[in-house]
Amino acid sequence: MIVETARAFSDALPDGGMLIGLDPGTKTVGVALCDAGWRFATAGKTMPRGKFGALKEALAAQITQRKVAGIVIGLAKNMDGSEGPRAQAARALARNLDAAFALPILLWDERLSTAGAERAMIEQDMSRARRAERIDSHAAAIILQAAIDALSAPGLD
Repeated sequence: MIVETARAFSDALPDGGMLIGLDPGTKTVGVALCDAGWRFATAGKTMPRGKFGALKEALAAQITQRKVAGIVIGLAKNMDGSEGPRAQAARALARNLDAAFALPILLWDERLSTAGAERAMIEQDMSRARRAERIDSHAAAIILQAAIDALSAPGLD
């Protein structure tokens, strides 16, 4: 089931359970995980973007090992709210993951997540090369944190 609101996602989830966040970039897919209580998100690995089968296998291992209850995928909208090719690619990834795993999927507006991740990494004095290899996983953590904050907020949207 693919949804676009925190309320619909929350309704589809069991009480608690780890969530995995994905930031589908053009060359890599950033991965982040949150704790079972939905308090904090942590950047994980960055996986190469290639054939879906390889990504599916890598995600399946993490989903099984960590007992993931749901997936949050960054939906790259334009600043005016319209959707372009990157948003279409995120929607295609969501459809593929929906067919592969019996987990609820939340498409989360990720405007400015990469810029926020870049700023945070610069503040940490991370080298340009290190930032390039980790940017998508840090952006995934920002996306996932925003989603879990919304899930935990009173008066869920």
